[in-house]
Order: sequence, then structure tokens, then C-alpha cells
Amino acid sequence: MAEIRRKLEKNLSNDRYQHTLGVAYTAAALAMRYQASIEDAELAGLLHDCAKEYDKKESLSIAEKSGIRFSAADMAAPQIWHAIIGPVVAEKKYGVAKPEILSAIRWHTTGRREMSLLEKIVFTADYIEPNRDRADNLAEMRHLAFQDLDFCVYRITADTLRYLASKQIRADQKTEECYQWLKEVKKYDDK
Repeated sequence: MAEIRRKLEKNLSNDRYQHTLGVAYTAAALAMRYQASIEDAELAGLLHDCAKEYDKKESLSIAEKSGIRFSAADMAAPQIWHAIIGPVVAEKKYGVAKPEILSAIRWHTTGRREMSLLEKIVFTADYIEPNRDRADNLAEMRHLAFQDLDFCVYRITADTLRYLASKQIRADQKTEECYQWLKEVKKYDDK
């Protein structure tokens, strides 16, 4: 993992690298809390944004060479491209082959239906890591993450959907599906 840290430090801006370290730290802490693999959580946290600073041309090139087809909705949301191509970069550039880690990287921005424990951990860690300061209800989400991870993911998706609606930005369908899935399965209520 030390070699991956060194590579990331060279390839990411300082702010992005600090965020990455915060996500890895938080993911490891959540993994301890929920009895998941600490090493997998830390590694997925380290690599969750490994493709974040690629420009549009480079991102599209990676997608094309890897056989990834962006949907029309994906094309309209370049801010999530890094999550779509991130597993490819993690595998080819950083040597990660474990499907669970690659999946956690893939779904860390939008979530999805039937998320695995590791996916929920990385999704949540990205939102609550110590360097974050702009999200609504951040103190509450940080507390909730260690009390009830499913409810925390539900609340994060609800807050994200509300925020995007207030800015008149179309939410990713996977985020909407994640929110609905947790609402149905867990019987959560928005009141």
C-alpha cells in the first residue's frame, strides 16, 4: 500500500491527495466498526479518486479503450466519469484486481441498488472524511455513519437528491435507485 500512496501523491494534486488519505482513513475506521476487511476498505478509499483529475479527453479515451460506453446521462455528467473509469485505472495503473475493491471505486459517487458493505463504507467515507466541510448535516452524518450505516447512506442519498434538485441538476439514476432501494428494504421515511 505504501507504493500506491507514493504513486497517488505524484499523480494527484495536494488537495485531492489529502482528501484521498482522509477517505482511506475513514473507510478503515468504518470497516473496523462494521467488521469488514480493513485492508480492502483502506485500499478502496485510497483509489476511489485515482481517475478524478483526468481531463475529458483522457477519460473518454480510457473508456473507449476499455470498452466502457457512457450513457447519454453519463455524458451529461462528466463529474462522475472518474468513478466509471476508476476501476480500470485502479487495475491497470495500480495493480488492483479484487472485484470488491473495484466495485467500491465504481459506486463511490452515485451508490446503487443492493450495495455491498464495502461499497457503502467507501461511499460514506467519501462524504464524511475529515477534510470535507461543505456538505449539509456533516456532523450528524459523521455520527450516524458509526451508528447505522444503511440509514446514513439513505440520508446521504436523500440530501444529495435534494441538493441537486435545488440546483436544477438531474440526479444520476443510480443515486435515485439507491435511495428508493433503501427506502423500500429498510422502510425508511423522509419525515
